[in-house]
Formats: sequence, structure tokens, C-alpha cells
Amino acid sequence: MQPLKFLNLLLHFSLALFHATVAHEPPSGTSIIFATLGRLDYDFDIFTLPTGDPPTKTNELRITDGESVNFNGHFPSPSPSLLSLLTNKTLINPPGQQNPPPLNLIYVTERGGSSSIFYDAVYADTPRSARSRSALEIPKRVQIPLLDGKGGISMKDKPTVSGDYLVYVSTHENPGKPRTSWAAVYATELTTGLTQRLTPHGIADFSPAVSPSGVYTAVASYGERGWSGEVEELSTDIYIFLTRDGTNRVKVVEHGGWPSWVDESTLYFHRRSVEDNWISVYKATLPNQGPISIESVIVERVTPPGLHAFTPATSPGNKKFIAVATRRPNSDYRHVELFDLVKNEFIQLTRLVSPQTHHLNPFISPDSARVGYHRCRGASSDKKSTHLLLENVKSPIPDISLFRIDGSFPSFSPAGDRIAYVDFPGLYVVDRDGSNRRQVFTGMAFSTAWNPARKGVVYTSAGPTFASESTEVDIISINVDDDLGQINSFKKLTSNGENNAFPAVSPDGKWVVFRSGRSGHKNLYIMDASEGENGGLYRLTEGPWSDTMCNWSPDGEWIAFASDRENPGSGSFELFLIHPNGTGLRKLVQSGSAGRANHPYFSPDGNSIVFTSDYGGISAEPISNPHHYQPYGEIFTVKLDGSDLKRLTQNSYEDGTPAWGPTYIKPKDVEWPGHGPQCSFEECHWLNKMPVLGDSAAPWDSTKPQCSSASP
Repeated sequence: MQPLKFLNLLLHFSLALFHATVAHEPPSGTSIIFATLGRLDYDFDIFTLPTGDPPTKTNELRITDGESVNFNGHFPSPSPSLLSLLTNKTLINPPGQQNPPPLNLIYVTERGGSSSIFYDAVYADTPRSARSRSALEIPKRVQIPLLDGKGGISMKDKPTVSGDYLVYVSTHENPGKPRTSWAAVYATELTTGLTQRLTPHGIADFSPAVSPSGVYTAVASYGERGWSGEVEELSTDIYIFLTRDGTNRVKVVEHGGWPSWVDESTLYFHRRSVEDNWISVYKATLPNQGPISIESVIVERVTPPGLHAFTPATSPGNKKFIAVATRRPNSDYRHVELFDLVKNEFIQLTRLVSPQTHHLNPFISPDSARVGYHRCRGASSDKKSTHLLLENVKSPIPDISLFRIDGSFPSFSPAGDRIAYVDFPGLYVVDRDGSNRRQVFTGMAFSTAWNPARKGVVYTSAGPTFASESTEVDIISINVDDDLGQINSFKKLTSNGENNAFPAVSPDGKWVVFRSGRSGHKNLYIMDASEGENGGLYRLTEGPWSDTMCNWSPDGEWIAFASDRENPGSGSFELFLIHPNGTGLRKLVQSGSAGRANHPYFSPDGNSIVFTSDYGGISAEPISNPHHYQPYGEIFTVKLDGSDLKRLTQNSYEDGTPAWGPTYIKPKDVEWPGHGPQCSFEECHWLNKMPVLGDSAAPWDSTKPQCSSASP
């Protein structure tokens, strides 16, 4: 086909379709679906082991109730303000009975489609048995949501109760600057709900820890220099300030994270050693007199090289041991261990109970008798745990329902009744209620798009992801309604195999826009949707940069795409719009210095775009989570004129590849029929890289008693 004839056809098509669609009213409600790396496989609950007895399956207790995902716990001292929240105290301590005091727990939970902080008071009186204990053996529980909707839809993290106050991280305030974290520390009075921001505006704080007296709070923070794009061990510093109002803020340690107090002048933290590259725990001793500064604080290394030790936990006045998470060269799993501060040796805990399970973010009870942590809950008979196809995420926009899918690169069928997605490898189609799941392609594929005019035709990119321009990747089409129902029955639409990917179909179903590396650079091309390159090929963009991740507007007027054209090869991507005839190029979203805005997708009415971005920076220390390649990814929407930017998701995960569907799906979880929970996830990949130095792994002697002789 001649380029001019092809161009005129596209322009005529766009104008005709535009006039035909402007008279239609937009739908009353729509849905957005997106992927989060590994999140639907977490199934976390909080468990505890005694520090004074040998750890066994028998004395490991699951504290939380198996509902949703529960993590980052804290054992509070039960202050009068906290206990006043218990409306049914007789459930915990019935009159006339002498029972042990309840176990009090503060933790983060994501039940109900949003991040919340709960307080559980539990009383376990079931005799120990030979089998592992579970939440079913806690017959009495009082459960209180502490913030009760305060802060709106936002991520909550690292809660601590100190006296009358709950201190925690929240992301509910937009700093108004691209690529800047929204994470800040707040204090909420338990009885009145009055909330005060402790972090200065324009600053982000992570991982708060309150001193035993409650006077000081320590945080990991970049201070005024801000986040620079780090996604592994962060180069934050440790700051302290007064808990009552956030004043007297001072930096006490350069390069440190996850602080934890022992007393008013001693705190522990982690950082990567510049001498040997192991992540280790350090101790900072603040001066008892005179001004506090980096120069006056004494920093000492605590854990030895030869293993990664991080996320330290302490208890008030306990100078005999701390708890840490470890990654050893001879283990593929993250485990919680005690470190004896007197003997300078490790004491095993979770490895003796569940050796092939990751255990995260330890915390110690005020009396030092218990250590808590979160891990996969495993098989349970309480039937609360289910495996979800779609997890409802609470949406800040009333007429848009929001869902996380157990897969990647999802897209809705034109009617909105089916979803195509990939699972690395393989491409699947499933009804939105979770039924009729079928695999239609077994190879490696990424990105999915339905043809709006040809029922059941799905397009994808067949080949490896994140590959060079010359790598063999091709656009294929699959008729998922083929009567034969054959797997891998597809039509190859591109012929040169030079990284042809991210297909998007025109509203009339006749054309496909895609990116290709055939020129030596990744630019955009348009081809025939049925015959592929053989039916016509037109180059849409040209230049020594990467144009990619394209999507066609419902009225045919615009193609949205991500590009690094303003700084080629930098990894920084902005969103652009261009007409199908190559005119009207303009920037839609500026992602900030070295930032990323990717995977644009038009709303059904064509007035907005959903996309993923690091606009909100990171929200937590990545080391405290399972692996995420890009833990800054959040879902945003924006109008076509660049106005009305809205953040839809708030978490510390990697949210990406959103798609916008034509119908409103009721905001309710959709379970996999016949699929039980299957908790699994990847450890942070960068923790698997052990330094190659002369230090061997810090040994332990398995013949020694595995209880803490240092327990006070």
C-alpha cells in the first residue's frame, strides 16, 4: 500500500469515527484492572515464637486471623488509652477467672481493599498439642481498626503505639512534586482521633521507631535531598525528633535504615558496609549530654560480615539480644534469628520451624519474651484463605472500580465480560467471574489487546521481555473463539522478528499500532490488523530513541505512547500523544527528572488515560518486602489536556500494566474457582547477590541449645 493512500485512509477513518462517537454519552461507570508483581500470592499472617524456649512447630503461634494480608506487627505495652478501645473486655478476661493477660498486637492489614492498622487483643487458652498451632486455637479475640478511615485511601506502614498515641507512616498527602515520595510519619491520639503530621512538608520519612519513653521518634529519611530512584538498599539517613510535635529534628547517622531503640540513647539500624558490601546491623549511641549530631554519635558494627543481617528489632532495656532477619549464603530463604550481644553469636529461630519459608520484619515484645514476624500462613482449615483472580482495591473515584489481577498485562474484551492476560509463560483468557479459564498460547508473551470489531481476536507480543532491538519478538493474533479450541493456533503478523511488541488496535478493528526495533531503534509503526505487514505498513515515529507501550483512543484520533526521546537511553520515560497520521505530537505527562511514566491506556470515553508511574516515589524500604523490580510503580489517571492527575493505588509494591474496561464491575473480590491459597513469592533479587570476599558465612553451632540464655 502506498504511504500517502494509507495516510489518507487513516485520516478519513479518524474524522468519521470521531463525528460518529461524540454524540454518545460516556458510560455511567467503568473498571480499571492492573497487575502487581506477586502480590496475590502473599497470604501473610503474623506469627510468634518464645525467645526463652527452643523453637518448635508446637510453640509457634499464629496471631492474626487469616483474613487478607497481615504484616509489620508491633507488640504494644497496653496503655490505658489502648485498653479503653476494648468495648468487650469480659471477652478477654471473664469475671471470676484467672487467665494470663491477652497478647496485644498492632499490625498492618489490607482487608477490605485498602491499607489499615488494626489492634487485636487475643487470648489463647488451648493446651499445646503436637501439631502446629493456628489462629483457630485462639478462641477469644477483640479486633479494633485504629484509624477508622482517617487519612482516606492511603498506604499505612510500621505502626507503633506509645502511650496515648499511634505513630505510623501514611501516604495520604500529595507533596505536589513529581517523583517525590508521599510517605510521612503521623501521630494519632487513640481516644480522640486527633492527628498531627510529624514529618516536615516536602520531606519523606520511612520506618519510624519510638523510643521506650515515647519522647523521641527515629526514622529513615533522605531529608531535603529526596529520593533519587533507588530500589534496593536505600542510602537514607537516620533522623530523630520529638514525638509530641516533630520538632528538634536532627540527623544522627549517615546512611542507615529501619531504626530500633533500646533506650533513650541507643538505637540499632541496618546499612550496607562500605568495607565488605554485606548488609549488617549497627548500633548508634547518642551522647547523654550536649548537642546531638552526627559527630557526637558513636556508631559501631554489631553483626559480622559473611551474611546479610537487616531489619533489626529490640525491646526496652534489653541489652542482651536483638532479633534480625538474615540471608545466608547457604540458604535461599530469609529467616529470623536472635543475635546474642554478649557472646556475639547468632541463635536460630525460624529455620528450625519452617526452613523453606521466608520470614520477614521481626519485632520483640516489651518483656523480651516473644519475637513476632510475618510469613506465609500455609494450609489452613479455617477457610478464610482463598486464591483470588481479581482483588478489589478501594478506588478513590466513585464511578471507577479498581482490581488487581493474578497475572500480567491484562486487557478487557470489547464487551467487558472477558479478560486476557499473560502468566510468563502463556497467554490466558478468562471470564471476569473467574470461570472458563483457558490457555490459548503456551510460549513467552507479553502485552494483550482485543480487536474491537473482530470478536474473540486477541493480539500479543510473542518473545522475551526487556530485550534489545534485534531480539526476535513478533506480533501474533489469536482467535480465542476458534471452534477447534486449539492451543497455539495463531497468525504471525510481523515478519522481521526485530522486537515487534505492544500491539494496540484501532477502534474499527482494521489497524494495529506497535513498536518495532527494525530500524535499530524502537519506534512506532502501523500495520493491517488482519494481514499484518503484508496488508500495509506505515512508520509513525522516527528517531534515535525508544517509543513504546502504545494505545489507540476509542475515537481513533490519538495514539498514546511512552518515550525516552527527551533523554534517549536514560531510562526516563514520559507520555506523549500523536495523531495516527503522524501530526499533533505533544507531551501529556512529565514524569520528573529521570522518572518513568509508562503503559498508557485510554478510558472508554476517550477523555482520560490510566498509566503507571513513579510520580509518587517509593513508600517504604524495599528490603522490608518481597522482590519488586520497580517498587515505586503506582496507578494514576490524567485528562487528555494533562489536568486532573489522580493517584489510584497507594502501596509499596510494583503496580503496572493497567487497562480500562467499558463496564462497571461490582467492587468485590473474585475467587479462582477450585483454587486454594498458594502463598509464594520471590526474595529480593539483590539480596541473592552475596559479596565475593574473604569472609565466610557467619557460622552457627547446631549442637548448642537454641533458646536465648540472654533472655532477661
